[in-house]
Amino acid sequence: MTRHPPTPGRRSPVAGKAKTSQLFVISLLGALSVVSPFAIDMYLPAFPELAVEFGVPSTTVALTLSSYFIGLALGQVVYGPLLDRFGRKRPLAAGLGLFIVASVGCAFAPDVYVLIALRFVQALGGCVAQVASVAMVRDFFPRGEAPRVLSRLFLFIAVSPLLAPTVGGLVIEAGGWKAAFLALGGVVAAILALVLLLLPEGHTPDPDISLRPGPILAEYLAILRHPRFATYGLAGAFSFAGLFTYVAGSPIIFMDGFGVGPRGYSLIFALLAVGFIGGSQLNVVLLRRFSSETLFFRFLTAQVAAGAVFVIGAWAGWWGLGGTLVLLFVFLSCIGITNPNASGLAIGPFTKNAGSASALLGFFQLGVGAVISTGIGAATPRDSLPIVAILGITAAIGMTILLIGRKRAQASPLTEHPAPAGEAEADAAEREGEAVTTCCH
Repeated sequence: MTRHPPTPGRRSPVAGKAKTSQLFVISLLGALSVVSPFAIDMYLPAFPELAVEFGVPSTTVALTLSSYFIGLALGQVVYGPLLDRFGRKRPLAAGLGLFIVASVGCAFAPDVYVLIALRFVQALGGCVAQVASVAMVRDFFPRGEAPRVLSRLFLFIAVSPLLAPTVGGLVIEAGGWKAAFLALGGVVAAILALVLLLLPEGHTPDPDISLRPGPILAEYLAILRHPRFATYGLAGAFSFAGLFTYVAGSPIIFMDGFGVGPRGYSLIFALLAVGFIGGSQLNVVLLRRFSSETLFFRFLTAQVAAGAVFVIGAWAGWWGLGGTLVLLFVFLSCIGITNPNASGLAIGPFTKNAGSASALLGFFQLGVGAVISTGIGAATPRDSLPIVAILGITAAIGMTILLIGRKRAQASPLTEHPAPAGEAEADAAEREGEAVTTCCH
């Protein structure tokens, strides 16, 4: 088969690189995808230590998570055009370099407010890893494979809560909370070296991509106007916001509310991470029979139901530690299925500007989660109802958005306008295939 050299702005498929296997690429993309999960989860067992050292309540320490989420969201819109203009590797090197420097700064923060600020900077650098890993799914794999590959990446993301708090707890026991941030910098430096040396460049730099604010904003608006992106991106963002609320609020719920120690908290976090793993991998199996649209709708419905039961029971005082664990497990398992399907459906129409579409998707997912997670400040060690209420409300908002835009999204084209050469026929064929799948299920 004749291989054609990649043209600017076109993706460079794995199949065109003889020595690059799909498993190898997925593994490296998975390593990139866990940069932020490790940055978020690794220092969670140190919350009580940080609160004592800085003389502030745990809810103030939790703002170091919220500032990281905000930095992740804002950084998305910066790196999207850069990844399309300069390729994937150069922005990765710049962003992860900033992350490493900020991680060292966090280790020597003199007070909690400097730590909050440095966590924001750390996120601005680290978010390039998440944007690039999602964009490179479209670089290396066909549109129809995106939800399955994203589910594999989500396996890495889901396993990280199993490992990060446990590893972080061991590191913190050995060297204190400062060692956790120094270890983060070292791990990311190793990941960056592997990516630069071993990962192929999936996107040829495209000098036609403008970096001026006007054209960038116009491109983002064009992406947002696509009915599939607007519906599945926004609905998925509110579904995904439950994860951010859980991560930021879980130390308050379990360590403050139920009196669980750091090791017990790490075990609980690992147990609930099994929900992510099970959900994301079950999604791979279910996609053999059901369309992404069907799975997203059904499991978002289940997420709303679990959230409603959780809120009602928390308000009535029904749930102890066991009931809380069961409901969070169900709720987070649903997110394990809704997130990869919503992400795949949202970015599926885009090829030439996959980096920008991935960035905008990340902005909504992380921005919504960051803003909503700040609401945990209303909780107290004896009253976690505000945290539980946020979980239920965000899931309900996501379902409302889906119900409003679902029909228009399913009737919209599967490619951006204008469709790249050769994609129009594939669009029609895929539309026919999806129609059959949706009809049958």
